Amino acid sequence: MNDTIPHTEIPLTRRELLLRGGAGFGALALLGMLGESPLPAAPPTGNALAAGGGPWTLPPRARSCIFLFMEGGPSHIDTFDPKPLVNALAGKPLPASFKPVITPMGEAGSPILPVRRKWARHGEGGLWLSDWLPHLAGCADDLAVIRSCWSNGLNHVGGVCQMNTGSTVAGRPSLGSWVSYGLGTENRNLPCYVVLQDNPGLVAGGPRNWGSGFMPATHQGIRLGGDSRELIPNLSNPADVGEARQRGKLEFLDRLNARHAEDHPDQTELDARIRAYELAFRMQAEAPEAVDLAGEPEETRALYGVDDRETSAFGRNCLLARRLVERGVRFVQLYHGAGARWDAHSGIEKNHAELCRSMDRPVAGLLRDLKRRGLLDQTLVVWGGEFGRTPMSEKGDGRDHNPYGFTMWMAGAGIRGGRTVGTTDEVGLHAVEDRLHVHDLHATILHLMGVDHSRLVYLHKGRPERATLNEGVVSQSILGV
Repeated sequence: MNDTIPHTEIPLTRRELLLRGGAGFGALALLGMLGESPLPAAPPTGNALAAGGGPWTLPPRARSCIFLFMEGGPSHIDTFDPKPLVNALAGKPLPASFKPVITPMGEAGSPILPVRRKWARHGEGGLWLSDWLPHLAGCADDLAVIRSCWSNGLNHVGGVCQMNTGSTVAGRPSLGSWVSYGLGTENRNLPCYVVLQDNPGLVAGGPRNWGSGFMPATHQGIRLGGDSRELIPNLSNPADVGEARQRGKLEFLDRLNARHAEDHPDQTELDARIRAYELAFRMQAEAPEAVDLAGEPEETRALYGVDDRETSAFGRNCLLARRLVERGVRFVQLYHGAGARWDAHSGIEKNHAELCRSMDRPVAGLLRDLKRRGLLDQTLVVWGGEFGRTPMSEKGDGRDHNPYGFTMWMAGAGIRGGRTVGTTDEVGLHAVEDRLHVHDLHATILHLMGVDHSRLVYLHKGRPERATLNEGVVSQSILGV
């Protein structure tokens, strides 16, 4: 009688099943398939650049990416995409000539809500911006405004998940994880991928948005705390614990973990934990300095609005992002309005006015600071949310979700600014020209960072997985080609 407990056994892989099944006869078919179609090798999990990169690498235009995520869905037609016809049709139903859409909140036949913004052209390129963005208006010539984005996520959880992972369904690696996997880190003493929030609110879908999915957990994003007094919790040693004592404890723990890992090779979380202990030990020397804003001059703090109540939270995070990328962090994601605060189903005037005031100055300060330090050309800055808002009203004074056509922008990385890419229809409902799906955006971001999205492959359960789900086209319009 077999006394082995079934659920404690390590399951067979499909390859092992073929080798053992039918007295090993299935191995003949396996060898034939592998011989006809060899699967590409996976890139190294450590510092890919130090290892010489791989066939998926390209000449990079950016060393780092800062993704400014406006969670909840900012209204493009109130910020970057003026639509005079919206005001001309205000109070009337959407004309039948426009393709109807599914409104996530189900309010059917609602009238067009007028845009109450004042618009002006800015910079040498004459870029249109609304009066909600006076500070970004001064950076107009650095912005490539993409007016023709579209996605598949009707609600926040699916939309945020797709903008981060390429899929509306959880379980895939985030974009930052693909960057970590394909390029590795430039600074062993800091995380490769960092996430910052402007408030303790729960991002729709939670940590899966910066998770590593089916990749080793070492590639997941590291979320730093929002408390300025302890941005990296538990990093400092107690007063009575010296470096030698801590090093001894860490080595002992490493031996125990390594012994356990030998019996559980499929548990990447354990490998991630081992690496996390090592990274935390190295971070004790460099991370406190990296996140310490005390040495920043008053002029720089004022540029970001760090000491002003309305802009302090996001201003601090934008300044931290600059400090992190100049120290070699590859991917920094900043959530503004964490907890879907941009979600203006009602009272959009008050909601967006407050959020724009807290975001506009810090983001403009970040662009100006990167530029004067010579970092903007080697840093890609991306701005946007999971979707836009409808021209039709909701609850009388709000707007519903609009994944059919919305705006994002990019700056830096040698991208020519002061211009727009693509268009939406006359009311800003659908992307119509130079349409860019989330997969196209991800392919373009990876390309700018020196990664060929079609050649960066992770083998998962025998399938060659790619960041863009085997879709996506690099936008030549954004590249300026």
